Amino acid sequence: MQHQAEVRSRDAILVEDAHVRPMMGFEILEPLPSRSVPYAQVDPFILVHEARFRLSELKDVDTKHPHRGFDNLWYILEGSASTGHSTGPDGTIERARLPEGGLLALRTGKGAWHAEGIGEEERAEGLGDTEWRSVLFWVNLARKDKQAEPSAQVLLPEQITVRKDGDATVRVLVGEGSPVQLGTPAIVYDVEFPDGGGSTTRVQSEFQGFAYVLDGEAAFGANGRPAKPPQLVLLGPGEELTVTDAAPGTRFLLMAGEPYGETPVFNGPYVD
Repeated sequence: MQHQAEVRSRDAILVEDAHVRPMMGFEILEPLPSRSVPYAQVDPFILVHEARFRLSELKDVDTKHPHRGFDNLWYILEGSASTGHSTGPDGTIERARLPEGGLLALRTGKGAWHAEGIGEEERAEGLGDTEWRSVLFWVNLARKDKQAEPSAQVLLPEQITVRKDGDATVRVLVGEGSPVQLGTPAIVYDVEFPDGGGSTTRVQSEFQGFAYVLDGEAAFGANGRPAKPPQLVLLGPGEELTVTDAAPGTRFLLMAGEPYGETPVFNGPYVD
């Protein structure tokens, strides 16, 4: 008689505070790159930034800047924000308005301008003092794909697949049910516990990744490591992530993907 193989729950092998760094004259949170985890352990994920602003604070700031060589994903947690990127015909600027819960997936490929005129429309409508909170993350592209034509995709909240895992509400930003495709198989989930509790989420064994805690607190992994904002939780090997003892309102991003096994060349806003 054959026995089904036991599913391994991943341990939380590291819990680390995000560090604070300057960006465009403001302080933001940077959980990734980590001070202690090499890129090879989080491949294909390069960078995660969390920021809170009032859009009026950006009025006289030139936010536009170039990127190349990766997928740039920008997720709005609170408020709304308009922005521009050079993915129109012949590199012209296209503008998008991202409401709370909206996602912009920008494939920078061989090079694109990004974040042009953040909040321009909101300020024009007298909404500049609205607080806006977002997470930006860079996901590497394979070296063979780094010369791809730039493209942009906007995913509105009503287009995002929502499911229940135990006590958690899971919004699938990348993964099964999402139209957003990265350069490698991956998942990016927004996981929230409105009333607290626990959940078990499938994470393919070939994936590596982490959770980034946005709100509340919970115990992560089979070993029950406690974590709270703004901490990164590095996941060990296995097929699923178990979260227990989540306080009401706990929320985190779960990011995991199949590594490329390539060594990127980091050059400021470019990843070659």
